[in-house]
Amino acid sequence: MSLSNKKTVKAFYTSSFYENPEEVKDLLHPEAQLFWNSSEGFQKMNYQDIVNLSVNMSKSFESLRAEVSHLLRDKNEITIRFTYHVRTLENPEEEIPMAHFIAIWTVEDGKMVKGYQISQPADENPENLSSFLRTNF
Repeated sequence: MSLSNKKTVKAFYTSSFYENPEEVKDLLHPEAQLFWNSSEGFQKMNYQDIVNLSVNMSKSFESLRAEVSHLLRDKNEITIRFTYHVRTLENPEEEIPMAHFIAIWTVEDGKMVKGYQISQPADENPENLSSFLRTNF
């Protein structure tokens, strides 16, 4: 049984992909492309780049949790807005907001194929954190 398009995108960002890259492989199409604008600049990533990023993240974080505030569908395009909260290896006792994200993915045959993502460093302003927004999906 395949996941709905919304569940596929949500599963990707809320998974433990940073600990288990196999989870990425189950949700991403082998031809996947991600166009990402971040505070570091623009990156165009392919499937292997995304898998490599997930492996590298496991070297920095004790835990990574996505707090989803929006999950919208328009045909086969899914938009997700979320905040990543992390516990670093250096300070595993404190969870801090790391970054805010908005991503739009085209999903085909239950796999994420083409994504556009924007992120910026998080702050702790309550009006900017996802937990203060609706979370029923």
